[in-house]
Amino acid sequence: MRIKDTVNNMIEEAINKRASDIFFLLQRNKLAVNFRTIVGIKNQAHYPVNEGKEIINFLKFSAQMDIAEHRRPQVGAFEYEYKNVVYYLRLSSIGDFNDNESLVVRIIYQIDSGKYFFNRQIEKLTDLTRRRGLIITSGPTGSGKTTTMYNLAKIVGKNQMVMTIEDPVEIQEADFLQTQVNLAADISYEGLLEASLRHRPDILIIGEIRNKVTARLAVDAALSGHLVFATVHAKSTLQTISRLESLHVSTADLYNCLTAICYQRLLPTADGFACLMDIDSGSQLQEDISQEKRADFVSWPENLSELKERGKISAQIFEQYQQG
Repeated sequence: MRIKDTVNNMIEEAINKRASDIFFLLQRNKLAVNFRTIVGIKNQAHYPVNEGKEIINFLKFSAQMDIAEHRRPQVGAFEYEYKNVVYYLRLSSIGDFNDNESLVVRIIYQIDSGKYFFNRQIEKLTDLTRRRGLIITSGPTGSGKTTTMYNLAKIVGKNQMVMTIEDPVEIQEADFLQTQVNLAADISYEGLLEASLRHRPDILIIGEIRNKVTARLAVDAALSGHLVFATVHAKSTLQTISRLESLHVSTADLYNCLTAICYQRLLPTADGFACLMDIDSGSQLQEDISQEKRADFVSWPENLSELKERGKISAQIFEQYQQG
């Protein structure tokens, strides 16, 4: 019971701090526990090695992972209820070269309406969905990409078929038909896309674009007339175009299928956090696609300066997020 209470307290503290990840790093003489929040990764606690191993094993057991295996990568998941809200916890473990096991717990929060610094930005994205095609949301881990993507689909997808193809499903949404890649069961992205088109979805959500295969699927679905939402990791708005090119998406396909790119970050405020976006679309996007050498942003610096002048963010946050 003591280990269970320790783990429960740890998870609940992470939820209260809106942490996206809990890192358990087993070192030579201790277990270090770190939280990732919107301000970065910070250490939360240390435990003796034996207690640390018990904590990791308890979490792995809860996620139906093999507690006897400490070297090979494993994944698992379980649900955790706190204050009448259910959170989906996704676990990944791996051993280092000294056979010291590490574990990461990703906390998946239920979708909410989101909080945006400029309502005009989410309204602009909503208007852009009328054109259909591919809308990419980019940014680092924990920047709210999936929440924005799901919010847009909920706004424009009323009385429509919304289908997702994800690896794995991160947010459970009863109004969507959600599918998940499972290579062990021979359920691939390609197979799910073929099946999804037979279901005649109005809106298709393809989770994270990670490789050439998923990039090609997103482009082909958009070229076939669907409204497609997808996320990708990129360091800035315009470098998202370069990221797609690195995944062998041609310039012609970008011209024909790409409706908008939205780079976003969650910025700390006095009462929590809010989302700042940088959006590229229309003729500006077409021009940016044609450039061989690209800058980073469309209006990010100007919007960041406006937030500072209006007292929405501190001078420290202004400096920290200059580069996106």
